[in-house]
Amino acid sequence: MSSHTNDIISLDCAILTVSDTRTAGDDTSGNLLAENVAQAGHVCAKREIVRDDIYQIRRVISDWIANPHIQVILTSGGTGFSHKDSVPEAIRPLFDKEIDGFGELFRQLSFTDIGSSAIQSRALAGYANHTVVFCMPGSTSACQMAWTHIIREQLDSRYKPCNFATHLHRARTAA
Repeated sequence: MSSHTNDIISLDCAILTVSDTRTAGDDTSGNLLAENVAQAGHVCAKREIVRDDIYQIRRVISDWIANPHIQVILTSGGTGFSHKDSVPEAIRPLFDKEIDGFGELFRQLSFTDIGSSAIQSRALAGYANHTVVFCMPGSTSACQMAWTHIIREQLDSRYKPCNFATHLHRARTAA
């Protein structure tokens, strides 16, 4: 990779779908995220579907955070307010730093689409072991909104004044 600031930095991404009903054949949100990752010039290095179970989610995310080749994790599903939704409880303890602005901005953007129901979204993001993690609701439209309005730019090394791609690239080359 060149050090020119206009060069695109390709990141290795992992996509986790949290669902008790989705399969590889009907995982529309996971498929959308994988397509968006590829279109942005990144690599979908890992992909998995797990039940909405704190320990299954934590197992996969922990493995990916520990993997030095994974720089970005995108999750869909499990961020709602029902008794089964457990992504925040599973993943938040793994963060070194939480990216508070992601959840705040996501809920603000969601408000235009779904009104006050946006308060029930527990979308979150954080940083752990040089890996950025974005946790989104399972709906395809919510994943598209998060990607289009927040994540795509933050994973684009050319986006100014700042982006996560530059931090992740520096962390990888320093290791």
